[in-house]
Amino acid sequence: MKVAYLGPQGTFSEEAAFRYFSPNKVEWLMCDSILDVLDAIKELKVDKGLVPIENSIEGTINMTADGLLTDDFFIEEEIILPVSLNLLTMKGVKTNQVEEVWSIPPALAQCRDYIRELKATSKHFNSTSSATRALRDKARKNVGAIGSEWSARMFNLQVTERNIQDHHENCTRFVLVRNSRSAIVNAAKTLLVVTPNDERPGILAIILNVFSSLSINLTWIDSRPTKRKLGTYRFFIEAEMSLYKKNIHKAIAILEAYGHKVSILGNYNTTKL
Repeated sequence: MKVAYLGPQGTFSEEAAFRYFSPNKVEWLMCDSILDVLDAIKELKVDKGLVPIENSIEGTINMTADGLLTDDFFIEEEIILPVSLNLLTMKGVKTNQVEEVWSIPPALAQCRDYIRELKATSKHFNSTSSATRALRDKARKNVGAIGSEWSARMFNLQVTERNIQDHHENCTRFVLVRNSRSAIVNAAKTLLVVTPNDERPGILAIILNVFSSLSINLTWIDSRPTKRKLGTYRFFIEAEMSLYKKNIHKAIAILEAYGHKVSILGNYNTTKL
């Protein structure tokens, strides 16, 4: 089996992929962007791909959401990775020696209070991995990088302080994607994309009432522009029920009877790493 994931080496995406598939023999394809991962799936270069779709602090990852809408992708599993941000340094360095902190902007933002207390300046990189790699290559003792313990092991750095993020309940949700539907009869969740047939007051409430009337619990709702005109949206709706349950089929039938377009984007269980 061949699996694509978002690089470079040392990213949280790599950690999630390697931890999820650890018992299996996998051939890896490391990609430069989320869209490259999805293209690899579409072009059958890989059997599956792992992409981040939501962070508990930053919210939906729009590039993934939009990318999943462009082709016939199907989600077969969601994977939850706890995100622990750490101060990484060269070995032997003490916290009070650090004058500058390197990382990706969201990671720096999530550690704003810590960096302020450290009285350090910050420098932006395009990933936590590129920051830790740069620190290893430059070997500066007055610099720390914000990254994962996984990244520290990859680049032979020291974890000088752990869990430095301002909010400690930080997780990233990944989805395992393929280009054909998988039949998981007892899956816990179904992901639908509903595109309304028109825009009128209360349209989202009308859509949601369909699920409420059928006692279907919803665990995620998000909107993305249809790109047809300003102010028109389609909705990601995650239902806590298998695609193969009768009430899900009833909900889809009712929505389609109203003239809404309904696409089935996934049927999956959850793995917590």
